[in-house]
Amino acid sequence: MERKIPFVKGEYYHIYNRGVEKRIIFKTDFDYKRFILLLHVLNTDKNLKIRDLLRSSSFNELLKIKNDNPIVAIGSYCLMPNHFHLLITPLVEGGISKFMLKLETAYSMYFNGKNERSGALFQGVFKSQHLDNDEYLRYIYSYIHLNPAKLKDKNWKENRPKDSRSLKEFIVSYKYSSIGEYINNNFTIVNISVFPDYRELYKSNKEFFKIMIDDWLNYKEITTITQGNPV
Repeated sequence: MERKIPFVKGEYYHIYNRGVEKRIIFKTDFDYKRFILLLHVLNTDKNLKIRDLLRSSSFNELLKIKNDNPIVAIGSYCLMPNHFHLLITPLVEGGISKFMLKLETAYSMYFNGKNERSGALFQGVFKSQHLDNDEYLRYIYSYIHLNPAKLKDKNWKENRPKDSRSLKEFIVSYKYSSIGEYINNNFTIVNISVFPDYRELYKSNKEFFKIMIDDWLNYKEITTITQGNPV
């Protein structure tokens, strides 16, 4: 669903988009890392050119730089082969729209140049859902981090996991989501200061996984709201 009203400071939003015609938008490990780097370096009111930054600094060095005047805060993220999810809140007026324009433009230019293609990479304007209560916010937090599960067991939600232990290990070791930042308590992209802190609910990887599974399976009434998600 596309938003018809401005994003509001202090409110939380689930942002997502996928490749045009459901095409793969992350083909290599470097593609994923490039997008994650963009999540960090473009979160500023400055106009930056990623090529110029990479001429003088490495990926890891750029990720360590603290952004001046961030325009959004990211609570969680997950990149999948043909789509991405963000849990986000604006820190300035128009922050989400400005950030998403910079993010999708920069990644499209990189991807198209690398793959010698032209035209739109993403399926139109990014989609958004307003997370207007804590239950919904917590559900989306779980939903985003659990997305990689279907790469290992595509029917896990409908049929329950065939191998919960193996699926848990796959999710918590997935390199292209924010789950590692939470588990390792080492935040680079995520800014937990402006989001509810759910970490106390997850005392260990086992509990983290169990509670997120329960969130997904028990929140049946939200199914119709999330039907538009690229899952």
